[in-house]
Amino acid sequence: MRFIDDETRHKILDLLPRYPSKQAVTLPALHMVQDKYRCVPNDAVRDIAELLDLAPAEVLDTMTFYMFFRGEENKLGKTRLWVCRSLACQLRGSDDLTEHLCHKLGVTVGGTSADGKITLETAECIGACEGAPAVLVDDAHEMNVSNEMADKLVARLRA
Repeated sequence: MRFIDDETRHKILDLLPRYPSKQAVTLPALHMVQDKYRCVPNDAVRDIAELLDLAPAEVLDTMTFYMFFRGEENKLGKTRLWVCRSLACQLRGSDDLTEHLCHKLGVTVGGTSADGKITLETAECIGACEGAPAVLVDDAHEMNVSNEMADKLVARLRA
């Protein structure tokens, strides 16, 4: 029985001609699955492996190497909120911002709020040094984030 739906399966297969090998499609396939299900379930790992003619262990190795992907036991919230930890952001208060967000959301870094809406994480760099401290809301940058701005951001994400 397949876990990945036909639409996602076709999207993965459509990528094959764009890459030099089937194995090279592993990362985009993992991203597609995680975006859809907010995690990469074990059954999806098996499906990706089958589609790409790989062993499930090879897909799992890629998944765990990058530490970006979540297994089914640690599902992401609706929104992934990253706080940058680069030197520029740290010098402008990202450590205090992270602590403030942990308190506001009632989580530790890596945790998901009780309402399941926000997963708080840190990243070594999100490429927004000119707007330090910066956060990434899924794929969108928010710059020069103060604690007050973070409170408004959390309220918006919870709405």
